[in-house]
Amino acid sequence: MTEVAARRVTRGVLIVAVSVSVLAVLLVLAAWRNDHTINSDKGVATAEVLSAGALRSAVSFVTPDGITHNPRLGVLYPTNLTVGQRIDVEYARADPDLVRVSGRDVRVALVPAGSVIVVTWLLAAPTLWYVRRRAAAVPDADVAG
Repeated sequence: MTEVAARRVTRGVLIVAVSVSVLAVLLVLAAWRNDHTINSDKGVATAEVLSAGALRSAVSFVTPDGITHNPRLGVLYPTNLTVGQRIDVEYARADPDLVRVSGRDVRVALVPAGSVIVVTWLLAAPTLWYVRRRAAAVPDADVAG
């Protein structure tokens, strides 16, 4: 592998690894921001789970003013919910579409985000080591000329 190719591969691997890591951190920061928004103006209600998935679950709940809400993006921290289940939710009274399962917060996002970062660097580090080793093993053509 030439030095130029090794630099390009190294740069590409670093860009991907850093980008994935930054995105994972931004995900946690966004979850923290949503939690802060909910906590600063919290309403509590009982919701019915309309659909349940690992990444998105739809719920329906009624606020004290009698309005039924079905948040378009679903509920935050939706793991382990089942269709038809009745759950307590916390929502931002100013924005009832921002709703989370009661008792869950940003800590739920820490393990998955941390795992993504660790796995990313566990893949990137050996790749970088291999590329640098291969580049060092090939004599530089410019020096011989």
